Amino acid sequence: MTDIKSMDQAELTAFLKELGQPAFRTKQVFQWLHRGVRSFDEMTNLSKELRETLAQTCVLTPPVVERKQVSAQDGTIKYLWRLSDGNCIETVLMRYKHGNTVCISSQVGCRMGCAFCASTLAGRVRNLTPAEMVDQVLFTQLDSGVPISNIVLMGIGEPLDNFDTVMRFLELVNHPDGLNIGMRHISLSTCGLVDRIDELADRQLQLTLSVSLHAPDDETRSKIMPVNRSVGVERLFRSCRRYFEKTGRRISYEYAMIDGVNDSDWQADLLASHLKGTPGHVNLIPLNEVKESPLRPSRRVAAFQKRLESHGITVTVRRKLGGDIDASCGQLRRKQMLEQGRS
Repeated sequence: MTDIKSMDQAELTAFLKELGQPAFRTKQVFQWLHRGVRSFDEMTNLSKELRETLAQTCVLTPPVVERKQVSAQDGTIKYLWRLSDGNCIETVLMRYKHGNTVCISSQVGCRMGCAFCASTLAGRVRNLTPAEMVDQVLFTQLDSGVPISNIVLMGIGEPLDNFDTVMRFLELVNHPDGLNIGMRHISLSTCGLVDRIDELADRQLQLTLSVSLHAPDDETRSKIMPVNRSVGVERLFRSCRRYFEKTGRRISYEYAMIDGVNDSDWQADLLASHLKGTPGHVNLIPLNEVKESPLRPSRRVAAFQKRLESHGITVTVRRKLGGDIDASCGQLRRKQMLEQGRS
């Protein structure tokens, strides 16, 4: 069966041409797919014969709400979606004054092994398809009734570890006949796959690149982020500088504040020295505790921020949303797995 929703318009045109359909059908079918139809019968301006042919040759994989949590504090909504193969992923809808942001997953599980993240505890199961990524945005919007203006690829999985799918997703979600969300309203987070960062830079996309840094030195970063053992901090920052030089887009560096691990003054000074001469923004993140991890939130967030600012670094502290629900990445899926007796 053909995954029709993962096709771009050129592929869809060629596919429909093979079925003997005129070119104008492409826009009709594409628009229906990106309105969130769950069956081909809903495509009412297509002939019955074409709808039956599509149902026999193609597959739609809309997710089903497995669990849904709504924060009484700030209206944040956490979805645990069940996919067509039974696997579950998470999506979070966050409300801000400047618009509504959806944080989506790119993989079922993750193989990066970061010590502070619940998403990686059971490893990677599989990559998501472009359709499954689009559907997180689309069905979150449809279920919540809240219009989505911004997308963050910072949920379960490492987006650049599913590179081709993510590039297709970006193309689809940006298309004017689809959700039409501009690249400048999209942020992509990576733990630092440097070859893929270089490849992303070559594409000259105007999205925001967020690098999950979390430590400025190799010894610390390699302990909490295994990817660093093959990359190294210096190589990562060289790649980030190349990215800025090619795209002109300032990078955001994500930094989870961990008590006694990465929150000392010398680490703030070292981070500032890495950023010298290249525009960048540091986003300090109060650590979300993971039951299986011994790591605890830092008590030095304000002091670390002040130290960075003394070097002229732009710093913000992420506001914690959904504090009364399992809004942090991987927590709700992990809870579901434990209840089902899966490690």
